Amino acid sequence: MGHFMLDTLFKLREHGTDVKTEVLAGCTTFLTMAYIIFVNPAILSQTGMDFNAVFVATCLAAALGSAVMGLVANYPIALAPGMGLNAYFTFSVVQGMGVSWQVALGAVFLSGVIFMAVSLFRVREALVNAIPHSLKLSISAGVGLFLAIIALKNAGIVVAHPATLVTLGDVTDPRVLLAVLGFLMILALEYRRVTGGVIIGILGVTVFSVLLGYQRFDGVFALPPSISPTLMQMDIAGALNAGLIGVVFVFFLVDLFDTTGTLVGVSHRAGLLDAQGRLPRLKRALAADSTAIVGGAALGTSSCTAYIESAAGTAVGGRTGLTAVVVAILFLAALWVSPLAGTVPAYATAPALCYVAVLMTRGLAEINWDDLTESAPAVVTALAMPFTFSIADGIAFGFICYAGLKLLAGRWQDLSFAVVVIALLWIARFALF
Repeated sequence: MGHFMLDTLFKLREHGTDVKTEVLAGCTTFLTMAYIIFVNPAILSQTGMDFNAVFVATCLAAALGSAVMGLVANYPIALAPGMGLNAYFTFSVVQGMGVSWQVALGAVFLSGVIFMAVSLFRVREALVNAIPHSLKLSISAGVGLFLAIIALKNAGIVVAHPATLVTLGDVTDPRVLLAVLGFLMILALEYRRVTGGVIIGILGVTVFSVLLGYQRFDGVFALPPSISPTLMQMDIAGALNAGLIGVVFVFFLVDLFDTTGTLVGVSHRAGLLDAQGRLPRLKRALAADSTAIVGGAALGTSSCTAYIESAAGTAVGGRTGLTAVVVAILFLAALWVSPLAGTVPAYATAPALCYVAVLMTRGLAEINWDDLTESAPAVVTALAMPFTFSIADGIAFGFICYAGLKLLAGRWQDLSFAVVVIALLWIARFALF
């Protein structure tokens, strides 16, 4: 009876799959992305947010997004707070601009509302299609490089220097060596296609840290901590302040590319695109993402997005929303491991950030290097993100450079109206705010 219901709800037979395969796929996807329950609180707590409340918000937001994606859109794609977006939230918005985390959550909430509106009225396709392909690729690569510099800083491999700005840290420090070991361990496990290689690497470094006495072990299981320190704390009125319009725009833009790229990429690998290479039920999939962003902001976490790690689940046969629903159930079960999350040190999650950086930087390979008007703005975008310590500034420089270079090179016919408007908006932001 249960199997028949699931088959009807998720159209299992139509997609050539069964309950057992979908459950296995869900477990696989969860293991490849479960690192976020350790990494997200570690990053967001640097804004002054309560670590345990962010841990709960992370699990709940991931469960909400994945469940809606599975039940409404019927895709085997899981959602959780996005890497890169959490770093932008912490380092660029809160620490960089000096706004409170409550206001930053308000900006996330507003970006989710805009995302919802854009998904309902076909503006999204026009927006995504208007952005040059080289900039899309370089934004992804730039976010990867931004994560890399944060990881190197967290691991103590790169430290500040008064003369040279940055320099090599103390490589004889056992914690630095543990971070390097963790990174190599993750790469080796992922190369050998071991399921959950990233989380094994994080937990491996944590175990060594405890055994060597660098970290206190508080156990594994406990009742879920309180979410009240972050629940409904977002300051929407504060986020409507003119200086934060650019921040809302960046949250929206990065998530738009992230989610669209992931949906197309994973669906392409799983053979779920239609004959024209388009995504069926795209509106529903984007509605799931915007629901997770708005819900996540209310719970107390930065923007949620579709996870490319979902490809691990489709690789073992996941084809329907049942895969995503299994991921949602496992994120709810993860609420009971808060002591373990609190034991994981920053230098144990740093290798995971570096691994994500490796995956995200590959986009640079697809850029047309023979056309300087495409390659130069792409390089500017990717390099500006880590060096200005800001995803927003990287996007801004990329658009301004792209529009300016195309005009000066006499290639103005390559420019879409949207690119010119976005470039002018960023120039206005630098000039006025």
